[in-house]
Amino acid sequence: MNVARIEPAGDRRFRVSGVLDYGTVATLEARGHALFAAVPDALVDLSGVERANSAGLALLLEWVDRARAERRRLRYEAVPASLVDIARMSNAVDLLPLVPTGGGTT
Repeated sequence: MNVARIEPAGDRRFRVSGVLDYGTVATLEARGHALFAAVPDALVDLSGVERANSAGLALLLEWVDRARAERRRLRYEAVPASLVDIARMSNAVDLLPLVPTGGGTT
């Protein structure tokens, strides 16, 4: 069984770890929405993601879409290359607000 987690990692920062696939993203989606609702500007660190597929990309896009609808800002850092590749092949890479690793919350 694959496991994925999202946890607070400091001021306005969150860390995702584990496997982002069809079996894990539904739980992460709800937990992420609950965590992000408390901050107007969040940075999500994906350096702990071990593996991801298109379900992981769908999760990131859903989080961004919901944040924008709620007039909040959400950005991603340390996005695994596999997810960036899937986003490029899907013509969705420009929809992901990416920041360089260590880019902070400015």
